Amino acid sequence: MTIDKYNFAGKKAIVRVDFNVPLDENGKITDDTRIRGALPTLKKILADGGSLIIMSHMGKPKGKVNPKFSLGQIKDAVAAALGADVKFAPDCAKAADDAAALKPGEVLLLENLRFYPEEEGKPVGIDKEDPAYEEAKKAMKASQKEFAKTLASYADCYVNDAFGTAHRKHASTAVIADYFDADNKMLGYLMEKEVTAVNNILSDIKRPFTAIMGGSKVSTKIGIIENLMDKVDNLILCGGMTYTFAKAQGGHIGNSIVEDDKLDLALSIIEKAKQKGVNLVLGTDCVAADDFKNEANTQVVPANAIPDGWEGLDAGPETRKAFANAIKDAKTILWNGPAGVFEFDNFTAGSRAIADAIVEATEKGAFSLVGGGDSVACVNKFGLADKVSYVSTGGGALLEAIEGKILPGIAAIKG
Repeated sequence: MTIDKYNFAGKKAIVRVDFNVPLDENGKITDDTRIRGALPTLKKILADGGSLIIMSHMGKPKGKVNPKFSLGQIKDAVAAALGADVKFAPDCAKAADDAAALKPGEVLLLENLRFYPEEEGKPVGIDKEDPAYEEAKKAMKASQKEFAKTLASYADCYVNDAFGTAHRKHASTAVIADYFDADNKMLGYLMEKEVTAVNNILSDIKRPFTAIMGGSKVSTKIGIIENLMDKVDNLILCGGMTYTFAKAQGGHIGNSIVEDDKLDLALSIIEKAKQKGVNLVLGTDCVAADDFKNEANTQVVPANAIPDGWEGLDAGPETRKAFANAIKDAKTILWNGPAGVFEFDNFTAGSRAIADAIVEATEKGAFSLVGGGDSVACVNKFGLADKVSYVSTGGGALLEAIEGKILPGIAAIKG
């Protein structure tokens, strides 16, 4: 079933959203992107004449009640965004009466799902090495089913609109779907857009295809890099992982971040790119600093000849040009991970060059997908989020989808 075809009139809909929004020390939301992202789905249900039960997690309370992670803090913000009064159930597993009392057009927000260990389905307080762990895991799986069944009992239909957690087989993201037939479970609008965006990148490729992978460690991106090798024309590797590649090829990298146990892996990636005819673009120069702070002294040096006591914190001018050249004529673009320590204003030039080239290509008709927390923060910082084709709300979920993994939250609905 698709959400467009479903009529929610007179139905109670339980919707899994990702309202894991950042809060300041006073419990005020500092970025409401995730709430805004879910609005089309939530408003469609209310406009049809349905009633709405919203569920989400926040933070990592590890199966225990923690007021710091209470969704009660965001109730008023959700009400303001929806333009509707929102009731609050202080215990997500004991909300049957609150749900039953809902009338069409009314909204109920459940307390943080992760206050219950059953949501994540992992045994609490027992080590994986403990001989009793396997038994505890089995018992927890049974409890997780019961927890999902309780949540499902509140509603007539289930909508999953939480792409950020689609890679987790949690009670509310996957197990709950077992308690609804195919005609009464569906993806929300945000999820549908995410699935389409990933499909554009992996299946409906317009060439040339340029992928930009940044971040500090090559080890965290290896699955994606290997999956992309068979798909891309240009692969830009940037950010902290640059220096692992530079050192692997005999370069001197000063105090730069490096994974010494991944030097062979870096060389094998270079070799694989050659074999597959992929244009691998690595940094040739960098902006080096004598300290890890915005006000540090800087100099531009070759990425493989960084003086002792200095560390590479951003891509240099020649590297920025090479990045831009590999991006601006592309027809499909994926960006995950910045080119430098963009949080410091003096080290944003590399990431800015990537963002500007992506915008230029997008204006010429390319499909551009930006995903992963830091890249999204980059385009937001530069005020360019509305100038790329799609900004993904999922970090880990997006990366696993690009690695070619099946996402449980999607499989539970689409089969």
